[in-house]
Amino acid sequence: MRLTIILLHTSLTSKTTLFLTAAILSVSALAADFNQTQYLADQADAKAQYSLGLAYYNGQGVRQDYSKAAKWYQKVANQGDADADADADAQYMLGLMYDQGEGVRQNNATAKEWFGKSCNNGLQVGCNKFQQLNAK
Repeated sequence: MRLTIILLHTSLTSKTTLFLTAAILSVSALAADFNQTQYLADQADAKAQYSLGLAYYNGQGVRQDYSKAAKWYQKVANQGDADADADADAQYMLGLMYDQGEGVRQNNATAKEWFGKSCNNGLQVGCNKFQQLNAK
């Protein structure tokens, strides 16, 4: 009986250790991925900049920070044709942020401008939001 309890306890300890090791490795992988994304974003990679904006906007892997999200979205949006999809998505997100006042001062005219740019870059949801603001 005593041996069974020791083995059971050891097994539980081993499982816990394995779980914690896997969790630590997972966090390390996320940190390495974030560092790589940060590096690429600093090199003006539009997809990496958009990814950082999204991470800060949603609080994925970092503390949620709307002003940092807006900063990264702005960098993408100002690149022009660097990456059309990331560009239109970033412009749309800036429109949302200005519309809601998240990380930036709420401003309907600026929101409308960003939605219009995203629409011009082929993002239908940007066109829809532009029309909604136009109707107000």
